[in-house]
Amino acid sequence: MLEFEEMRFDYIEQVVQIEEQCFSSPWSASAFMYEITYNNLAHYIVALKEDKIIGYAGMWVILSDAHITNIAVCPSQRGNKYGENIMLEMMARACFFGASKMTLEVRVSNTQARQLYRRLGFVDRGCRKKYYSDNNEDAIIMWRDHLEPGLAQEWTNIAK
Repeated sequence: MLEFEEMRFDYIEQVVQIEEQCFSSPWSASAFMYEITYNNLAHYIVALKEDKIIGYAGMWVILSDAHITNIAVCPSQRGNKYGENIMLEMMARACFFGASKMTLEVRVSNTQARQLYRRLGFVDRGCRKKYYSDNNEDAIIMWRDHLEPGLAQEWTNIAK
């Protein structure tokens, strides 16, 4: 069973290790520190399994919109629906913070993530050409409308 906690300074080293395993242009420790210290729009969590961080996610909540900034699961822990559970937790938290819609960008080549987001009700709404600087890959812009506060508890229960 996963547990979720707010990201703290003492988690950042482990988060960056996962970030470096998952992404060709990883965020730095200072980027995460800035987000959790100074960005009042930001909400970051870690997913813990047996007290070990196996994933994390972040979002900005701006008025009624939540924007997923990043999400990752340790490669050795993939295939266990942890990414789905993390997204469900983020959707529930977005509702809690007043969001009614959620958006994210995902690489065109990341078919597994795109399938997950579609299962969660996200739809393609656009494309950002050459969005990813490491290889100039396009990003698909996906949106989920109708995040409903009444469903937040149900999503949280599913995620756990």
